[in-house]
Amino acid sequence: MIQATEHLYIVRDDRILRGEPIIKGTRTSVRAIVETWRMGTAPEEIPKGLPHLTLAQVFDALSYYSDHQDEINVYIERNRIPDDLIDPSVRGL
Repeated sequence: MIQATEHLYIVRDDRILRGEPIIKGTRTSVRAIVETWRMGTAPEEIPKGLPHLTLAQVFDALSYYSDHQDEINVYIERNRIPDDLIDPSVRGL
């Protein structure tokens, strides 16, 4: 079941990512956009890597994050790959 949020482009769908907030009409999570932004990618550059998204959707995802930081941070931590499972060559060690 799709549930609207107070944000135009953000919904929850129990069938996609267990109800994690996503961009409407996609499987792209708010978490994925926030993590990309946190790695230093400017919001304007994110649609270049995710061309199915508009800049408005990216900004709405970041706005949703601003309003729901604790919730999205839980999703980020829950999906984090433990350091000991990451090959050292990928980590840059």
